[in-house]
Amino acid sequence: MAQADSQKSIFYALGANLSIAVAKSFAAFFTQSGAMLAEAIHSYADSGNQLLLLFGLKSAKKPPNPDYPLGFGRSTFFWSFIVALVLFSVGGLFSIYEGWHKLHEPQALSYPWVAIGVLTFGIVAESISMWGCVREVNKVRDGRSYFRWFRESRQSELLVIFGEDLAALLGLVFALLAIAATMITGNPLFDAIGTIGIGVLLIVIAIFIGIETKALLIGQGVEKRVHKKMLAYLEAQPQVDHVYNLLTMQLGNDVMVAVKARMTTMATGDELITSINHTEASFKQEFPQVLWLFFEPDNTDGD
Repeated sequence: MAQADSQKSIFYALGANLSIAVAKSFAAFFTQSGAMLAEAIHSYADSGNQLLLLFGLKSAKKPPNPDYPLGFGRSTFFWSFIVALVLFSVGGLFSIYEGWHKLHEPQALSYPWVAIGVLTFGIVAESISMWGCVREVNKVRDGRSYFRWFRESRQSELLVIFGEDLAALLGLVFALLAIAATMITGNPLFDAIGTIGIGVLLIVIAIFIGIETKALLIGQGVEKRVHKKMLAYLEAQPQVDHVYNLLTMQLGNDVMVAVKARMTTMATGDELITSINHTEASFKQEFPQVLWLFFEPDNTDGD
């Protein structure tokens, strides 16, 4: 089955966000724009988030040990959830606070064209990052809408990057519109409203990311479409008479599978063992993401 390269998407996003964060910082200093400052903080937070995701991917590769017999694959879910919290707090809440402050103490913009130039650069850079992420998403989307893929995906780090890139692009557009409106009208109220709008946007996307990563942390199985393929493959095997249960659990990029099935009649116990071993080997070959496979032969569906 096709796999998306999450690490490549993370590096795209990290490069874009670091360059944008530095540019936004200079623009915020010169223009005194709250929306620009909110965007700069957002980009720095995103850069830190990408480092956390890379750390999570590295931690997930550690081999199993007696304390963690199923490995460390789910550590990617933990760090993805932490990223959602950072996006919510450092990105969203700070932006709303900054906007609220600007509402009560409005300040005129300085060098607004500097801000517009930086935001335009940011939109270009973030679009490149989004393009890199979408290219990886399309490898596993299978014709689904992006929203449906987001809700069903088990690659937490990829959905985090997708959500961050989307928030960044929309946030840049919000900031650009806010500054343009402030320039045209001379009213700094638009800058403050744009800053609050960016904060609300980040909080909404952070909540969506948090919901998805929480489900993975609790212990989601594979995607429904993958579960159906696994079940159909087992039932198509000549040595499998009927599958009673097929349980799965996502462990990062790896998967644990437990099967309870009635096998076709075998003359001896050795033949049964050989048949099960053959089924397990072919199943893992068909679904290479399966790291652990537990196969229980039975003749009833009882406990």
